[in-house]
Amino acid sequence: MSEDRWNTVLVLGGIRSGKSGFAESLISGAPSVRYVATAVGGDDDPEWQGRIEAHQRRRPQSWTTEETGADPAALTELLRQAGPQETLLVDDLGGWVAAVLNPARQPNDDEADVTALADALRATAARVVLVSPEVGLSLVPVTPVGRAFADALGTTNQALAEASDAVALVVAGQTTWLKGHAEPIVAPRVTSRPIAVPTPMTPAPPPPPPPTVVAPVVEPEPEPAPVGALSGATMTLPLVSSGLTEIKPGMDLPLPSADAGPDARERLSRLDLAGGGLGALSEAVEFAAATQSSVTPHAWTGVRVVVIGGRRTGGAVAGTDTADVERRIAEAELGTGLLGRLAGQAGADISVQRTPVTGAMEDGPVTSEREVEAALRDGWRLADGAADAGRDVIVLAGISAGVEAAATAVLAATTGAEPVATLPRVQVPGARYDDTAWMARCAAVRDAMHRIRQEPRGAVDVLRQVGGLDIAVATGLLLGAAARRIPVLVDGPLGIAAGLVARDLASQTRHWCLLPEVGTLALVKQGADVLGLTPVLQVGLDLGEGANALSVLPVLRTAIGLASALPVHPAMLGEIGDDGLDDSSADEDDDEDEDTDEDGPDLPFNTAAFNTLSPRTEWGA
Repeated sequence: MSEDRWNTVLVLGGIRSGKSGFAESLISGAPSVRYVATAVGGDDDPEWQGRIEAHQRRRPQSWTTEETGADPAALTELLRQAGPQETLLVDDLGGWVAAVLNPARQPNDDEADVTALADALRATAARVVLVSPEVGLSLVPVTPVGRAFADALGTTNQALAEASDAVALVVAGQTTWLKGHAEPIVAPRVTSRPIAVPTPMTPAPPPPPPPTVVAPVVEPEPEPAPVGALSGATMTLPLVSSGLTEIKPGMDLPLPSADAGPDARERLSRLDLAGGGLGALSEAVEFAAATQSSVTPHAWTGVRVVVIGGRRTGGAVAGTDTADVERRIAEAELGTGLLGRLAGQAGADISVQRTPVTGAMEDGPVTSEREVEAALRDGWRLADGAADAGRDVIVLAGISAGVEAAATAVLAATTGAEPVATLPRVQVPGARYDDTAWMARCAAVRDAMHRIRQEPRGAVDVLRQVGGLDIAVATGLLLGAAARRIPVLVDGPLGIAAGLVARDLASQTRHWCLLPEVGTLALVKQGADVLGLTPVLQVGLDLGEGANALSVLPVLRTAIGLASALPVHPAMLGEIGDDGLDDSSADEDDDEDEDTDEDGPDLPFNTAAFNTLSPRTEWGA
């Protein structure tokens, strides 16, 4: 029995009874699952391969798959070595029995194999769900091999049912508990154990509290203007909270403090820290100091996770399981799933914004200009909502079908990057790559780039032609956050694409963005380089957009909290002022200013004009 109070469960059922689906539902909320496949052979059987692929598509991408193959002892060893925090799903024992009866292993003590498996199940520290066919109710096989298989499987089912804490029988999709009872894991809201067991010596840690789900504010679209009235791009937008009335290129948004960040980094070198200090985490401290205009910034306490969900059509979604995307968005709306668990651990709340389905980029514009402008306003209102709720940092998360291809097209349209070099590969359940789907996505981006080769490349044009409404909402969020002086943590294709579009509307937005973890995607790395975003960490996480940032958020908070709380090293007290900075540099600067008076008056440097230079001027695009 595992330390986290899970027990072993045996699920029995006939062919197409629904036993595998029921077994998967028992552990759907587990943070990670090792799926143990026992099937042997079948490479030359298309129908059998189709069944396997159907199972793979149904499983979450976060699950890992292991195959025991033709060695029955492999499953026994897996159960013995599994740790207390692990969850195993074995599907099914029919394949294991077939391996036991393999003529190549004979003569062999088959009963000893069954006994060893049952003993390993009793002793395992992990939680285990086993699936097995129930053949006792069927007709008696007419061949000796068939009768031997039915007898062996019946003996195995009896032994494992006796060793398991709960046994379920599934018939026609309906479940009856033959022994004990098990409730599915639901994360992160589960507070009771699935099966009643004695209290362990060391109680399991409680799950994190579920995050608060905040409904996004949806304002009705303005009525059509009367004949003769101003319309289109000249209409003012109701963005009163931020004091701005129109989203247009060249907006003058605030910048973080130009002095607080460098001063905070200098102060770090003088703190009472052992060794070389905070290392790469100094980037987060400097960013927090600049955005808070304080040399001693506080660690973020009010976190809002903004999840933007959308869907496309055409080649951009080749290889995408749209049902799985919908499931993940629904989990975020309930505060469950991976994002819900991480948000609960961070003490964050979640706001989910869905966007309508957009068209195929290879065929024409994916959406209309009016819809893009409405999406920009929706994103701006999301930032206003976070600011009005007192949040001091936003984590941008995305769960959108086809966003990788759309972000690749945005990068190519705005920077001239080569799509083939930046488009992420298409990963499907089972840790496999679908190169055929990747080629279809490449073709869609290529055709879209050819279609717009002579079209304008303004921010709204790029969003309308290839970006889509989810990137438009994210762009509006970045603009609104900059207007309300709220930092945004970005970590994936959606945030990078939005940053590239937002810089053409207001270049100041990138100074309010932090890349906590660069991940594994070349698309994110190249886009971040164009935006001038230096990643704080390079852990190589690939948990999905928003989840990467939430995973490393505790480390960033720790670094920022240390930078503000730790005192100056005693050896430095005689050389610096109360704020931890070297005061002698100010005197030297004053002397230099006096010496230059003889050469004529100093010419003023327009810092605001320099900081609002077009990003194309900065990067030579």
